Amino acid sequence: MPTRTAVRLLIADDDPNALEAYELFFDAHGFETRTAGDGPDVLAEYYVWRPDAVVLDIQMPGLDGHAVAREIRRLQSRPAPLLVAVTALRSAAEQAESINSGFDHHFSKPADLPALLAAIAAGVGPDAEDS
Repeated sequence: MPTRTAVRLLIADDDPNALEAYELFFDAHGFETRTAGDGPDVLAEYYVWRPDAVVLDIQMPGLDGHAVAREIRRLQSRPAPLLVAVTALRSAAEQAESINSGFDHHFSKPADLPALLAAIAAGVGPDAEDS
């Protein structure tokens, strides 16, 4: 059961199996999670819930992850949420596009879940810098 101090993590992927796996993993590590399957649903959930971190697939229906990241950054929320891309896109140019869209990290699928966990914990933990 999540506590009031649990990190809020919004996870978005159009693959329901991947979404379920991420949710189980992060719930087991004490995160309070919510999920979305497409870009518009991510933004709707973000506006209402204001998570600490958002894990986004890039290639989603409606709005892709880059568009979602740009919109979240446009809102200039404080503290700024950590944005993490987890995507099949692997090239250096695609990674650079993720960073230019406002992502803090870019992971290629299949993501190394312990590395993803470490990046999120470092970005939203008590020692994380306020962006």
